Amino acid sequence: MNKIRVALIEDHDLTRVGIRTALQQRQEIEVIGEAANASEGLKLLQTSHPDIAIVDIGLPDKDGIELTRQIKASQDGEDDSNTKVLILTLRDNKEAVLAAFAAGADSYCMKDISFDNLLEALRVTHGGNSWIDPAIARIVLQQARETPEVAEPVTVDSKTVAINAADAEYDQMIAAYPLTERELEVLQLIVEGCSNAVIAEKLYITVGTVKTHVRNILNKLCADDRTQAAVRALRSGLVG
Repeated sequence: MNKIRVALIEDHDLTRVGIRTALQQRQEIEVIGEAANASEGLKLLQTSHPDIAIVDIGLPDKDGIELTRQIKASQDGEDDSNTKVLILTLRDNKEAVLAAFAAGADSYCMKDISFDNLLEALRVTHGGNSWIDPAIARIVLQQARETPEVAEPVTVDSKTVAINAADAEYDQMIAAYPLTERELEVLQLIVEGCSNAVIAEKLYITVGTVKTHVRNILNKLCADDRTQAAVRALRSGLVG
C-alpha cells in the first residue's frame, strides 16, 4: 500500500509534536518533514513534494492562507501529483474561512478535530476530494444567507463553486427531484466529511451502493462534485 506522504507546517511546538507523533503511529502515513514557519515550510515542500501539507493558518512570519496561495501558484493545477493543502485552524471567522477557500486550499479542519477525523480528512484529500469541517461549511452557508443577492464564487479543488444561488432555484430543483430518505442520510454524512467507505460502514451498506447514492445525489442537486453537493445541501436546508 502506498503511504500518504505528509508535511506538517505548524508553529506551536506541542501541537506539532502531538500531531506528528499520532500520525507516525499509522502505517498508512509517512511524515516526511515539519516546519515551524511559512518560509521553512515552503522550502520543505519544494524539496520533498509531499502528497499533503497540513498548514496552520496562524503561522508567525506569513499566515497559512498566503502560504497556501504561494504553494498553489507554484504548481500546475492539472497535475494530480501536486501537493494538496489541508488547512488547520482555530479561526472560524468568515473572513479567514472565505480567504482560505479563495487561496485554493483543498481541505479545511478546525484544530479541535478528533484524530480519527483528521485521518479521514487526509484520506479523503489524498483521494482527490475536499474534506470540509462541518463548522466551516456552516460559516460558508451563513455568509451565503447574509448576501443572497450576490453570487460569490469560491475556489475548491481547482473548481469554482457557487455558494449562494437563489432560494427559488433550490426549491424548484428539490421539488422536481426529491431525495429519498437514504439519499438524505448519505448526504448528511457527505457534509460531515465522510468518505464512501466510512458511509458504507455507518449505514451498513456496500461501497458500491454508496457510490450509486452519491451519483444520484449529484444528479438531483445538479452538483459537479461532493463539495458542491455539500454546500448546496446546507444552503437549501436539506441537512443541518
